[in-house]
Amino acid sequence: MADDTFEGARLDFRATMSYSDYLDLDRVLGAQHPRSPDPNEMLFIVQHQTSELWMKLALHELAGARAAIAADELPPAFKMLARVSRVLEQLVHAWSVLATMTPSEYSAIRPYLGASSGFQSWQYRMIEFMLGNKNPVMVQAHAHRPDLHDKVLAALHEPSLYDEAIALLARRGFDIAASHLARDPSQPREPHASVEAAWQAVYQAPRDHWELYELAEDLIDLEDAFRQWRFRHVTTVERVIGFKRGTGGTAGVSYLRRMLDVVLFPELWTVRTGL
Repeated sequence: MADDTFEGARLDFRATMSYSDYLDLDRVLGAQHPRSPDPNEMLFIVQHQTSELWMKLALHELAGARAAIAADELPPAFKMLARVSRVLEQLVHAWSVLATMTPSEYSAIRPYLGASSGFQSWQYRMIEFMLGNKNPVMVQAHAHRPDLHDKVLAALHEPSLYDEAIALLARRGFDIAASHLARDPSQPREPHASVEAAWQAVYQAPRDHWELYELAEDLIDLEDAFRQWRFRHVTTVERVIGFKRGTGGTAGVSYLRRMLDVVLFPELWTVRTGL
């Protein structure tokens, strides 16, 4: 009779849950369906699928951090924001793997991609909305999927992570303009002098506002990591396709370079000049 253990590890899983069962690996590992005959398409698919999984975790943690900030429970928010920054590091490194694809290799699979593009990633759009880069037009890309459209639209209308941080400043006694607190969260947020003044007070007396000081630095870490992700993206795209238009219709590299100029938490950056 065969031994059902090895070095103390269980080997018979006919009556219990295995590692593969828990992770639903049959579906995860069966979700790669190359459309071209070129073997390099597997890299392209896996890189984007794993990035979407990391984005799923980032959204989960960002939602938790936003809720914690809204509830004045900052220590849990610090933990979650730090985790998101580490997730973004993984997303940065993922571009290094895709960068091993040469222009010739990509050209062999590009005709099979149709109009599909990372520009259409609903999770990426929700991350941008969560971080405050609101653009109502972007919701239209998901109209063909009412379930996803509703998710993205809800994210557009929810307060961003930074909106909640600013509301927290007001609750902690800082004089944030009432008109700014009452703004429509679905619209792009313009920098405001009252917000910068509040952060300046925090940075000038960190011991008196330690939690807010730590929150500010966690937000800076987060945007720093997000900028690196964007930069690695545009560099990889230029390396692989040059200045061709994107499969989704955007201008490709020139569009991505414009996105590098988007600042998510502007007052946290401008305040540094006056300190």
